[in-house]
Amino acid sequence: MALQDTLDQLKNFDVSELDVNDIGIWPGAVKAIILAILFIIVLTGGYFFYLTEKQDLLTGIQAEETTLKSEYESKAFKAANLQQYRDQQKEMEARFGTLLRQLPSDTEVPGLLEDITLAALNNGLKIESIDLQPERRAEFYVELPITVTVNGDFHDLGSFVSGVANLSRIVTLHDFSIVPETSPGDLKMSILAKTYRYLDEGEE
Repeated sequence: MALQDTLDQLKNFDVSELDVNDIGIWPGAVKAIILAILFIIVLTGGYFFYLTEKQDLLTGIQAEETTLKSEYESKAFKAANLQQYRDQQKEMEARFGTLLRQLPSDTEVPGLLEDITLAALNNGLKIESIDLQPERRAEFYVELPITVTVNGDFHDLGSFVSGVANLSRIVTLHDFSIVPETSPGDLKMSILAKTYRYLDEGEE
């Protein structure tokens, strides 16, 4: 019966008869509908003006959480393998020291030139010239170019190149040029040999 009364009130209701100043005498069904509409508006406004901002904040925090977890896992892995990293560092430092000892100092360059000369003579080559070129500085080292010109047959030239490459000091070979001489089997080879030395802090 109450439902029928409510339906009758709504059926006989005229919006033009509503007076905001007399809300107390509005039909109960109208009050309920208006309250429901206001409730929905408040919920919707709260969602867009409050919850949306909180949702964005939550998304940002979740992304930060993922990043922090990745950083934690990476650092935990490094911490678990710290001793292994230290051992590897010591091994690398030892290898680096070995390589540095293979780089000639300024005082050792004449000895290196003598080694190249001996390598040529031991392979039966005739030395035309061995010239030390100006140094070329890089970020951490100094490059020492040496131009070498020798004469001999093809086999002896190959043995000479192999001998220079196998010197105890680090020497790299570049810009080969081989041309025939007047006599058969006699060749002239020009080659650029490069050795290196570490750049001291005082030279930077």
